[in-house]
Amino acid sequence: MSEFDASRWDELLRKLRRRLRGDASSEDYLHSAFIRLQRYRQTTSVSNPDAFVLRTATNIAIDHQRRGRWIKPEPWETACELMPAEGRLPDEALEARERLKRVNEALGRMPPRTREILLMHRLEGMKYREIAATLGISQGAVEKHIAKATLVLLEYAEG
Repeated sequence: MSEFDASRWDELLRKLRRRLRGDASSEDYLHSAFIRLQRYRQTTSVSNPDAFVLRTATNIAIDHQRRGRWIKPEPWETACELMPAEGRLPDEALEARERLKRVNEALGRMPPRTREILLMHRLEGMKYREIAATLGISQGAVEKHIAKATLVLLEYAEG
């Protein structure tokens, strides 16, 4: 990706939008990441520029979110608001909300990389090998992050 290639750009943008759940600023993040890649290449060799750009763009988006510039409800929060309460007893609905609150808290306390990998697997339906290739890590590392996240979620969900 040493030169601008429109088809490569479109593919990276599509992947980034999937990661960021269609965020309107995805192209800006990708552009910033590409500039960082060019600067980084001046001093260091990059073996996988696509992974570098995607990871950098994702990190930029996370930084913006942390600074409050990119506040967006998480998919699990939106899904719970849309879930019908019909057919549930009030105590069941309250229990479900409390459990969701604990799960949401657990997700918020996970290391960002672990949370990202869990969400890529559970929400985006990505396979471990796809996640590993996208993030430039081993499949074993993905498995460890998933196991760690699952344990944290179980502990929080059970109270």
